[in-house]
Order: sequence, then C-alpha cells, then structure tokens
Amino acid sequence: MKILIIQQKMIGDVLTSSILFEALRKEFPKAELHYLIYPHTKPVVENNPFIDKLIEYDPGIGKDPIRFLKFLNFIRKESYTVVIDIYSKISSGIIAKYSGASIRLGFQKNYTHAFYTQTFNYKEKPETQAGLAIENRTQVLEAFHKNFPRDLKPKIHISSEEKENFRKKLEKQGVNLEHPLIMCGILGSSAMKTYPGNYMAFLLDEVIKQAPKAQILFNYLPWQKTEAKNIYNQCKTKTQSQIFFNIYESSLNGFMLNCANCDLYFGNEGGAANIMKALDKPTFSIHSPIIKKNYWAIYEDGEKHVSVHLEDFQPQLFKTCPRRYNKKLNTTLYQKLKPELLSLKLSNFLKNFK
Repeated sequence: MKILIIQQKMIGDVLTSSILFEALRKEFPKAELHYLIYPHTKPVVENNPFIDKLIEYDPGIGKDPIRFLKFLNFIRKESYTVVIDIYSKISSGIIAKYSGASIRLGFQKNYTHAFYTQTFNYKEKPETQAGLAIENRTQVLEAFHKNFPRDLKPKIHISSEEKENFRKKLEKQGVNLEHPLIMCGILGSSAMKTYPGNYMAFLLDEVIKQAPKAQILFNYLPWQKTEAKNIYNQCKTKTQSQIFFNIYESSLNGFMLNCANCDLYFGNEGGAANIMKALDKPTFSIHSPIIKKNYWAIYEDGEKHVSVHLEDFQPQLFKTCPRRYNKKLNTTLYQKLKPELLSLKLSNFLKNFK
C-alpha cells in the first residue's frame, strides 16, 4: 500500500496533519507513506520517523499550467493506493483525482464530489480535549475503520545534540538558562491575527512582574521587525532588560531549536504556539476574535495549555456570528479584549513555571 497525504498551506496545518502518519504507520507498518507540503514548512516534519518521503509543492506550480501538468504526471507515476487530501481545495483536489488512486479522501464542499471517493464533514463542536483541528483530521481515518486512536498529538523530532548546540549558542548570547526562558509570539502571521501592540506590551510587563527572573525571546516574521521593536519600546525598562531582542533565527529550523530550549510559550496563537506544543512545552495563546477558539485550542487543559478568546469574556458578542466572523469587526473586537481581562489567567499560568 502506498499512501499520499496532501496538506498545503501553513506550518501549523502541516504539523497538525502529521499526526495521521503515526496512526497509519501503526495500522499499516509496511505501507509507504508520503507527505505533500509547501517547501517552507518542511523543517517541522522532515525528521518525522513515520514519514517515508516528503514531496515539496511550490505554490507557483499551480499558476503555471505546464509546470502543474508535469507535477500531475509525476504524482500519477507514483501509483498511490490512497490519497488523503486534508487541504481539500480545487488545486489539491485535482492532484488527488489525477493520481489515479482507488481511494481518495477529502472534506465535503460544494465542489469536491468529482475529486474524492469519500468525503467528510467538518465538525462544528469538539468532542474531546484534542480540539477540532485534531478531530477533523483523525475522522478521515474512519474510511479504514473506527478503531484508530483519537488522542494523537503533533510532535517535532529534534536530536539532543542539535538542542545542546543551540543551548550553548544561547548561553554565548547572554541567556541564563538556569532562569525561565519564554518564547513570545509577539505578532501573529497577519494583522488579523495580532493582539494590539499596546495591550501586548502591558502583558509583557505583567509577565516580568510575576516572574522577574524570566527572559524573553521574540518571534516575528522578518518584515515585522519594526512593529516588534515598537512593542518592545512600549514595555517598561525592567521588562526591556529581560528581552533579548537581537536573538533571532531567520530559519524555521533555527527557530525550532531555540524553542526546544525555552520553558514556555506566550503570545499570539499561530504556528509558533503549535511548534511549542509539539515540543511538549507549556503554552499561553491569545486567539484572534475572527477565528473560532475551539478549532486551534489543541489539548487545552487550563493548566499546561491555556488560551484566551474574547468569547470567553463577552460571549454575547458571538451568539449570532457566523462561523467566520466579519473581518471588518476584527480590530474593534480586539480592542475589547483588554489586557486586564487576561491578567488573572496569565498569572495563574505563570505560577506553575516561575
């Protein structure tokens, strides 16, 4: 048996969908398992022992008919038995259909019937602590049988040698690893997923007030450096002295190795938070108002993994909202999620990790 899983898009998506490989490997130990992903997401799964082959799909391929046709022919020649399309968009649906696989699994949408032999509906409410991002993915395994485990967790595989090398690097840069080291997702992947800067500065001051020996690393995208610096400048002098602003890894692999040496995560929900969870690190995540918290609140237990959403404090604002909230309201809704609302939860979270 030869199985292809398709998960284009972002780091968190690719990391989360990787749980399917562990389940499939245990069920079909002799199967050949391939993963189709975007190139920039490769580091989060390239050491996964359950994946036999990574197939990199450059987003530009889909915009070039000749390159796309060549890619489709490449996929067909692989002779897959099963294709599981977690992405389930038109482009990935075409890849699944063209593969010639006798079993093609995807999610139910108004255009998906022609691509797949079986589709699944997205769940609206989680049934377990795993959260919808996990449950929606594991349900596709029901195409084989219903006895697959439902509590699989994403994992990043880093060698102790790699971790130790970066530990020494951090120490040379002035970090005292005898004191708590926090990875802060200071900015989200877009403005729509970024907690207001002045509010974030307030919370960073609270972190240092609660844990005065804590040290902080910032995570942000290269073009967000100015915005990150603006937040830094709004912090109190004591807080600034605990932030290592110039410790920054431009590569995803370098960032993950820094994360592996951190004690916990605090900041915007996103790929960085998912990476820290996959490294089995405690996380405190702030969710964007326009995204349902129960989707990416993976394995939230209120202690090791805590997340906050405006709906936690003002549920009446969301009773009549559609699944994807009006993006025009996002800035206004973020302003209502005042840092004072988060302080108690943050304080309780930090008590366990000072």
